[in-house]
Amino acid sequence: MIEARRLHILRALADHRTVTAAAAALYLTPSAVSQQLAALEQETGHRLVERGARGVRLTAAGDILLGHANAVLAQLERAESELAAYEAGEAGTVTVAAFATGIGLVLAPAITELARSAPGIRVRVQDAEGDASLLMVLDRQVDVAVAVEYRGAPGEDDPRLTRVPLYAEPFDAVLSPGHPLAGAERVPLADLAKDPWIGPYSGNPCHDVVVLACEYAGFEPRLEHSSDDFRAVVALASAGAGVALVPRSALRGMDLTEAVVRPVDGVAPTRRVFAAVRRGAEDHPLLRPVLTALRTAAAAQG
Repeated sequence: MIEARRLHILRALADHRTVTAAAAALYLTPSAVSQQLAALEQETGHRLVERGARGVRLTAAGDILLGHANAVLAQLERAESELAAYEAGEAGTVTVAAFATGIGLVLAPAITELARSAPGIRVRVQDAEGDASLLMVLDRQVDVAVAVEYRGAPGEDDPRLTRVPLYAEPFDAVLSPGHPLAGAERVPLADLAKDPWIGPYSGNPCHDVVVLACEYAGFEPRLEHSSDDFRAVVALASAGAGVALVPRSALRGMDLTEAVVRPVDGVAPTRRVFAAVRRGAEDHPLLRPVLTALRTAAAAQG
């Protein structure tokens, strides 16, 4: 009989690619992960992972078992949801991981709505970038992620997650007052091909949005300055250190007196934001009101 907790370990190894990283995500020691993996291989009678210089990867047998593991773990989430519903679970704590702008734009208003509509639900918030928050959900470190679409993100058909679309917002160009395009009503991205650029670090979902938008415009941005703090990005652009693309909601509340902010000409790069839970958990009586409140808050943003 295969133990479900060992399926969690197999999935963590597939997601994190090293025993050390999988152990950290599951709050186990590397030796405990290795022991549980060895037990799982003994239970199945197959070698499930191969170790290499860059970590571990699943064997063909491991890939087969992973597909079943995703289905089994999703069904266990559904079982927990139905049992919680049976007990009329109207009170408890839900942990949500979200990036900073998402916290201000939808999560904080959702908490306000929950205080009115579901006062028994307490929300605990963790600040995390959109790519990190999805792994936190899969590793059961949090219950809900407010995440950003990025290159390589789990798709809508991913068997591990259920996604709920929240909102999409454009990126605006941020220039210095002395930039040649500062007087334009809209900024064509192709006209910024020779400028130095300021943007988030590689790995930040917004980095992918900026790079892809520039690639579609026919060039690769020359990123000379990097920061995940959009206030820092705007300050550098205002000082003439380079040009930047910044999500429109991130500009709210900033002092933009020294910056020039313009919409992008043509098809503007867009940040698509969604909520995600482990597949099968979307109907849990504690999570369903949180997802509803997030959708309501996102709809209120227009």
